[in-house]
Amino acid sequence: MTIKQAIEKGVIALKVKNIETPKMKARLLMQYILNKSRQYLLAHDLEKLDKTKEIQYFNAIKKITEGVPLQHITHQQEFMKMSFYVDENVLIPRPDTEILVEEVIEIAKRINAREILDLCTGSGAIAISLAKYIPNSKITAIDISNKAIKVAKKNAKANEVESQITFIQSDLFEKLSKQKYDIIVSNPPYIKEEVIKKIDLEVQREPLIALNGGIDGLKFYKKIIHEGYNYIKYKGYLCLEIGFDQKNEVIELIQKEENYIDTYSKKDLYDKDRIVVTKVGD
Repeated sequence: MTIKQAIEKGVIALKVKNIETPKMKARLLMQYILNKSRQYLLAHDLEKLDKTKEIQYFNAIKKITEGVPLQHITHQQEFMKMSFYVDENVLIPRPDTEILVEEVIEIAKRINAREILDLCTGSGAIAISLAKYIPNSKITAIDISNKAIKVAKKNAKANEVESQITFIQSDLFEKLSKQKYDIIVSNPPYIKEEVIKKIDLEVQREPLIALNGGIDGLKFYKKIIHEGYNYIKYKGYLCLEIGFDQKNEVIELIQKEENYIDTYSKKDLYDKDRIVVTKVGD
């Protein structure tokens, strides 16, 4: 069987199980199995596939049809033009979250922000991206999961920003000193408990702790918004990723606190509400 034939067979197997983006996943999986680039596959698609590699490939295809995310097999995800190691202990970084990171970078440049707190850091994608794109920034990255912290530290080292980031295992603000930050950023768990059982199998394979936003999906927003201004400098910013249907509820939580001003939201590439940003002020 050639590389091309194997990929085509893989695509069919994924399509039968209604797996999203089957062509891309079948190709990326082959790149991983062969440890070759996309260009290599195109140039050598008629090359015969080694039998051992063929078995590995179709075993992995089977796992994907059973709901295992491709990234849990390849342990790799691109985010903000960087490569991140991911496993079953962290949420897989999504392109949508780049909207949040880009907004924080823009704010940081505008207000000359240096000290940034990333809550619920997971793989470290947000913290590491900010460290990479904001020169001389000092990032504090928090997660309740020690396993997630280990993954984030690995990614910080791989992307050569470990000296800029302090990782702390903590339940949000619990183990933080009373330091104030220029910006607090967070992509917290925000899926409603009842919805988790209905989402894609691939997403269900990700850590529940990174998905579960409580009964109303707002559990973490309530705590971050209520306590957050104690950790933000005057005229500093709170930047949050939200679910596509949570804009009004999150903005309402912000308005109730009376410690924030100039609140706004932004949409993602699919025209869905994706982030809410607010500022500490009078």
